Amino acid sequence: MNYNIALLKGDGIGPEIVDSAVRVLEKIGEKYGHVFNFTPYLIGGIAIDSCGEPLPKATVEGCLASDSVLLGAVGGPKWDTLPGNQRPEKALLGIRSAMGLFTNLRPAKLYPALKGDCPLREDIVANGFDIMIVRELTGGIYFGERGMRQGKYGEEAYDTECYSRMEIERIAKVAYETAQKRNGKLTSIDKANVLESSRLWRKVVHELEASYPNVECVDMLVDNAAMQLVRNPAQFDVIVTSNMFGDILSDEASQITGSIGMLPSASLGDNTRGLYEPIHGSAPDIAGMNIANPIATILSGAMMLLYSFNLKEESEAIVNAVDKVLEAGFRTKDLAHGGEYLTTTEITDKIIENI
Repeated sequence: MNYNIALLKGDGIGPEIVDSAVRVLEKIGEKYGHVFNFTPYLIGGIAIDSCGEPLPKATVEGCLASDSVLLGAVGGPKWDTLPGNQRPEKALLGIRSAMGLFTNLRPAKLYPALKGDCPLREDIVANGFDIMIVRELTGGIYFGERGMRQGKYGEEAYDTECYSRMEIERIAKVAYETAQKRNGKLTSIDKANVLESSRLWRKVVHELEASYPNVECVDMLVDNAAMQLVRNPAQFDVIVTSNMFGDILSDEASQITGSIGMLPSASLGDNTRGLYEPIHGSAPDIAGMNIANPIATILSGAMMLLYSFNLKEESEAIVNAVDKVLEAGFRTKDLAHGGEYLTTTEITDKIIENI
């Protein structure tokens, strides 16, 4: 099979970690008889410097013409003084919207080899945890009406949280279907005791419950969820929540896995074309030093093989290779705690050797 993949390397460590994922995918292609064609496009700060805008039209067109998209990271201090609508991060919202990607899948798994890196007490994570966060991606406060105005106490700013029935239904269906394939437990997270948008969210989520009799769906307020993630993360299987809540909770979940450099993500829509990226940022302070952890991006490539190309065996080959490398005691600098570590290139080499 031949697959066309758009590469959005972006800024900071983005080029390094995407290059690592490309090498791993090329190894998969060699072993399993696939051809992956990679085409780079500009996004983020580098696009601003080259084209004067964070998301050039050519990038959008290239992504829409591809079979899937692999993204590194965007942003950095160099562009922090730009207006909000011209900053690198604006490109992320733009490309997700252009591709119709309304679902973000963020797994948070504690690898047995990394239990010692988890900041939680040993008794809390004795049995590990494996959570899938299903985050709504193109609605809510990030896309709602916003502005500045004069109020009672002077200048004030506002952002609007708004969700339609359709937006809630389609993300809830993804969550229920994901729970069906896992352990049949779904936690819907909202703030229904305060927010009207959350009351509609809760209502619609439970209206779908009858269509998934093998899934247990429970509600949890977002503040309690934030607490429960550090108190007892193993209680969660699949979490579904809004754009902003999902953004915050998925970053919290990433920290209890031991390193944000380990976690991939998939952004999906109504077709098989997806956007795959690590959940961490561009880390400009270590860019070009060959010490970034590429595993999250490599695992994002594994998610691409599974969700966009339906290549389950190939996806598992990458996941298993990462497991073997970690079990063998190899670590990148973020996991080495001042001890010996492998460079970005070297850890990629080890993963390739184990495929």
